[in-house]
Amino acid sequence: MTRINQRIERGFEVMARLLCRRSVATLAVMAVLMGALLTQLRHIQFDTSTEGFFRPTDPALRNYNAFRDQFGRDEVIIVAIRTKDVFARAFLDKLKALHAAIEAEVPYLDEVTSLINARSTFGRRDELVVEDLLGKWPLGDEELRRARERALANPLYRNFLLSEDGTLTTLQVRMRAYGTDAAQDVLAGFDAPRPGAAGAKAPARRLLSDKENSEVVRAVLGAVRRFDGPDFPIQVAGSPMVTDLLTRTMQKDMAKFMALALVAIAVFLFALFRRVSAVFAPLFIVWLSLVSTFAVMAALGTPLRTPSSVLPSFLLSVGVGASVHLLTIFYREFDRSGDRLGSIVYAMGHSGLPIVMTSLTTAAGLLSFLTAQVASIAELGIYAAVGVMLALVYTLVMLPAILALLPLRRRVPIGADARGNWADRSLAALGDFATNHAWKVVGVSLLLAVVAFGGIAKLRLSHNTLLWFPKGTPLREATDLIDREMKGSVSLEIVVDTGRKNGLYEPAMLNKLDTLAAAARSYQEDGLADFVGKSLSVTDVVREIHQALNENRPQFYQVPQHRELVAQELLLFENSGNDDLEDMVDTQFSKARLTVIVPWKDAATYVRFVEYLKAEGRRLFGDDATVTVTGLLSLFTRAIAAMMQSTLVSYAIASVVITAMMILLIGRLRLGLLSMVPNFIPIVLTLGLMGWADIPLDMFTLLIGSIAIGLAVDDTIHFMHNFQRYYHRLGDSRRAVHETLQGTGRAMIITSVVLVIGFWLFMLASLNNLFYFGLLTGITLLLALVADLVLSPALVHLATPARPRRQLFARV
Repeated sequence: MTRINQRIERGFEVMARLLCRRSVATLAVMAVLMGALLTQLRHIQFDTSTEGFFRPTDPALRNYNAFRDQFGRDEVIIVAIRTKDVFARAFLDKLKALHAAIEAEVPYLDEVTSLINARSTFGRRDELVVEDLLGKWPLGDEELRRARERALANPLYRNFLLSEDGTLTTLQVRMRAYGTDAAQDVLAGFDAPRPGAAGAKAPARRLLSDKENSEVVRAVLGAVRRFDGPDFPIQVAGSPMVTDLLTRTMQKDMAKFMALALVAIAVFLFALFRRVSAVFAPLFIVWLSLVSTFAVMAALGTPLRTPSSVLPSFLLSVGVGASVHLLTIFYREFDRSGDRLGSIVYAMGHSGLPIVMTSLTTAAGLLSFLTAQVASIAELGIYAAVGVMLALVYTLVMLPAILALLPLRRRVPIGADARGNWADRSLAALGDFATNHAWKVVGVSLLLAVVAFGGIAKLRLSHNTLLWFPKGTPLREATDLIDREMKGSVSLEIVVDTGRKNGLYEPAMLNKLDTLAAAARSYQEDGLADFVGKSLSVTDVVREIHQALNENRPQFYQVPQHRELVAQELLLFENSGNDDLEDMVDTQFSKARLTVIVPWKDAATYVRFVEYLKAEGRRLFGDDATVTVTGLLSLFTRAIAAMMQSTLVSYAIASVVITAMMILLIGRLRLGLLSMVPNFIPIVLTLGLMGWADIPLDMFTLLIGSIAIGLAVDDTIHFMHNFQRYYHRLGDSRRAVHETLQGTGRAMIITSVVLVIGFWLFMLASLNNLFYFGLLTGITLLLALVADLVLSPALVHLATPARPRRQLFARV
C-alpha cells in the first residue's frame, strides 16, 4: 500500500509540473468551461413548499396530488379580524370592502369565503333557500338581527368563520392548485381525444410555484395593509404565508451567509499567511465552486429548497480546506528554498493524495443522503457532494496554475519560525501527553461516550416549520391567535372512496362518515382537550338541507335514513345554484372529503392521531370503501417517518463507506478501524448533548452526523497519512506522532477553525433550526479536532508499538 501511495504522490508531482508549465492555457480552458456552465445560473429556482420535501414517487405525495386533482388545494390564507361586535354595521361594511378587494386583486384565486358570502341554508314554506348570509346590501336592522342569529346558531360557521364568543371573524382565501399554464386556455383540449380513448394523454399540469405563491401573498398583504387599523386589527396566517416567509428568509440568509463566509475566510487566511495571494487564490476557487454548483442545479432543473440554505457557508468553508493544506506546505517550502516550481511540485506530492481522500470522504458522507426519503435532503447531499468535488478539481487544477503566475515574494522565516516554534512546541507537547497517557485518554473518551448514550436515548424527532421562525414573528403570533380562538389553522384531509357511482346516497355510508368525523373530534392525547377544532364533510350539508326542508326544526338536523330522500335533497341543493358540493364530493357522488381542522403544532404530535384515523377508517368502512388520509398535516407526519429512516440509513451508509475508505487508505484493517473512533465519538457526544438539552432532531439537525463524519475524517486522513510516512521511516510511534503534529498539526487546526467559523455563521440566521444546526455542527467539528490531536495519537501509539522497520507493514 505504501508503494502505491508513493506512485500516486509522484503522479501528483508530474501533474503539478505540467500545470505550471501550461498555466495560461490551463486557466484559459477552465475559464471557457466555467463560462459555459455559469450561463445556466439565470434558470435557478426556489421551492420551499412542504411538497418539495418528498420524492415524486412517495405514496403520501401521490395521495396528496390525487386529492388536489379532485378537490383542489387544501391550503388557505386565513385573514383574521377581531372586534367587539362582528355584526356592527360599520364593521361589516369594512369587511365587505376587504372581501371585494381580495377577490379583485389577488391572482391565482379559487375562492374567498367569509361572513359576507357564507352559505345560509333554510326553508321557506315548501322551498329550499340557499343564499349568502349577507347577500342583500345595505342591511337593515332586522336583517342584521336575523343574520346574527343564523350565524351564531350555525355550527358550520363556528371555529371556521366565527369564533365561539363572536368577537373574531376570518376570511378564508383559497388559491388554485395549479399555475398559470394549467388554466391559460379554458377551451384547450376540446379537440383532444376523450380521456381513456385510444391515444388520449392526460394534459400535464404544473402546481402553483413558489413565485406564484409569493404573488398571492403580496397581493393579500397589500389589500390587508389598506384596511388594517386600531378599529379593524388584522392578522394573517396559513401555510401559504409560511411558504412565502420561508422563501424570503432563505433568499436573504443565503446572501448573508455567502458574504459573511467570504469575509470571515478572507480575514482568517490573511491572519494566517499574511499574503494577499493566499487570500485571493483560495477565495476565488471556492467562490467558483459554489456558483458552479448552483449552475449545475439550475441546468438540471433542481430548485433550491429549504435545506439548500446551508450550501453557501458549507461549500465555502469546506472547499477552502484543500487550498489551505496545499498553501501551508507550498509557502513553507517556498520560504525555505525560494524555488517556486519546486515548492508547488513538493506541495502537490505531499498533500495531493490526502486532499483527494478528504474530498472523497466528505462527498461520501454527503452522498449517504441519497437514500433519504426526504427528497430535499437527498438533493442537498447530491449537490453538496458535487460542490465538494468541483472544489477539489478547481483546487488541484487551478491553484498550481495560479501560484505559477502570481507575483510572490520569498520571506525570510525569522518571525515565522518564532511563531511556528511556539505552535510546534505546543503540538509536540500535546502529542507527548497523548502517547504518555494513552490508556487514560482512551478511558476518558469512552466514559464520555457512555454518558452521551444516555442523552441519545432521550432524543426526539420534530418537524414544525412555524417554530423555525423566532418568537415575536407576526406570522407566529397570528397563527397562535387563530389556533387559540378558532381551534385550528391547518387541515387533515380524509377521502372516502366507495368505488361506485352514487355510493354516497346510501345512508349507511353517510352514517359511517359521520362516525369517523365524530371520532376525530373526540380524539384526545395526553389529556389534551380540543385536539381537533372542527370537521367538515358532505354530511354537514345533508343535515342542513334536511333541517331546512323540515320547517327548520333543530330535531331534524340529521342525516335522513332513506337513500331516495338523500338523493332528492342533494338534487334540490344542486339545483339551488350553490356549488359548495364540488369541494366535498366528486361529480359521481362516489368519493367524499372529510376535512379535519387542527391547531398548528409539531408534526410529531399528530403521528398517532393520523394512525388512529387510518385504523378507524378501516374499522368503520371495511371493504365497503377505501379510506385515504392525506392533506398538508399528513405530509407533516410523513416527514417524521422519513426523517427517522433518513437519519438511520444515512448514518449507517456514511459510517460503512468512510470506514472502508480509511482502511483502504491506511492499508491496515485494525488501524483503519481504530482511526474511525475519533470520528464517531464527537458525533456521539453531540447527539448526547442534544438529548440532554432537549434539542430535537429536525430537518436540519439530522444532517449533523453524516456531514460531520465526512468532515471530521479529513483531519484524521491527514494525520494518519503523515503518521504512516513518518512511522515507515522512523519505526517509532512516539516520534512519528511528534513529527506528524509538527508537520500537519497546524494545517489541521487551521482547516478545522475555518470550518467551525463557517458553521457558526449559521448562528446569525433568521431561522431557529439553522441556529442549532450551525452551533451543533461547529461543536462536533471542535470535538473532532480535539479527538484527532489527542485521541488519535493515543490510539495509534497503542496499536503500533516500536518495532524493526522491516516488520512495520508485514501484518494487518
